[in-house]
Amino acid sequence: MNSPVPDQNGINNNDTATNTSTYRILIVDDESDDTLTFKSALEEAGLFKIHVFNDPQLALSNFKSGIYDLMLVDIRMLKMNGYELYRELRNIDDKVKICFVTASEPFETFKAAFPTLNQNNYILKPIENEELIERVKRIAASQQAQSDSN
Repeated sequence: MNSPVPDQNGINNNDTATNTSTYRILIVDDESDDTLTFKSALEEAGLFKIHVFNDPQLALSNFKSGIYDLMLVDIRMLKMNGYELYRELRNIDDKVKICFVTASEPFETFKAAFPTLNQNNYILKPIENEELIERVKRIAASQQAQSDSN
């Protein structure tokens, strides 16, 4: 059985990513307003269990393999950018899926960094709650984790 992973508020959850009725989502964004908005919208949908970190280094130090169905990671963060964080997390769990979120990173820059990922793995903020829920549900439910060549 997987060990519980506390979020930055110290909340443990023993559910694992194999629970088919609830998708486990890790959100990492240094903007607390964004993480609160995403967390609220996704939890209200009733399909997601959310862990939030506003510090990418804290997210990395608490990350455990096999816990999450999907990571929503901001690209531009101060301590560690989302691309760096994703590469580090993939060293721990090479099956976890990713969706990058950004308010300013051009899609072309994202695509150059991760040529094997597609537009489904990229969310431009702001995003309507309904669209966020559908995109996250679609990615989390997909059978394969994305691979990247970097």
